[in-house]
Amino acid sequence: MKKVIETKGNTIEEAIENALLMLGCDRDDVSVEVLEQPKSGFLGFGKQKALVKVEYETTPTSKAKEFAEGILYRFGTPCSVKVSEDLDNKVINMELSGDNMNVVIGRRGETLDAIQYLTTIVANREEDEHWRVVIDAENYRSRREDSLESLAKKMAEKAVKYKKPVALDSMPANERRVIHAILQEMPGVTTHSTGSEPNRKVVIVPDGVSASAPAQSGGRKSGYHNNYRRRRGSRGGQGKKPAAPKAE
Repeated sequence: MKKVIETKGNTIEEAIENALLMLGCDRDDVSVEVLEQPKSGFLGFGKQKALVKVEYETTPTSKAKEFAEGILYRFGTPCSVKVSEDLDNKVINMELSGDNMNVVIGRRGETLDAIQYLTTIVANREEDEHWRVVIDAENYRSRREDSLESLAKKMAEKAVKYKKPVALDSMPANERRVIHAILQEMPGVTTHSTGSEPNRKVVIVPDGVSASAPAQSGGRKSGYHNNYRRRRGSRGGQGKKPAAPKAE
């Protein structure tokens, strides 16, 4: 898709530089047509600036980079964006660096995932083939993947031990893919996803157990309350107040 803008400058080169600055690209990436030559005029009268038309062929990668830089600048967190392409798998990798990256990442990567989602939409607009966009900051994705691997193996062991399916907390699609990939190589369990976005989650099912069986929660909070109820039940109802006698 072509992008066309017209810019002015005191000289032709200045007009071109203004266009490149607006487009965020290099001189070799654009074609230039001079629409009006600059005129100095006489005694300041009749002075005319140079006018150029610059055409730029946009790609999914250029659209993704331009959008990500723009949205982060507007959020007050300008940063450097390093981009690489995996042409065979149609993947655009973007690495963000700068100040306040914790704000860009957000809680459990939620802000980073939101920026990635919006950037993916923009990158694929008016494109025939779908491109996947992966945005990372301060190596968060790698660190998160290590954490997910530990969680997946721990919950899989729990599912096998108690012979019951275990449901993990809801996760974005890219994190669910990580869980599925890790446990695909682990014997004794299978996985599937259930629910609707944004509350879709992975369920780990031990071999020999129906996938439709009720699943235990893999969350700490739910596990705590379940253990608490079991402890109360094992004491035979200790701690309960005796029923008040009925009035005669």
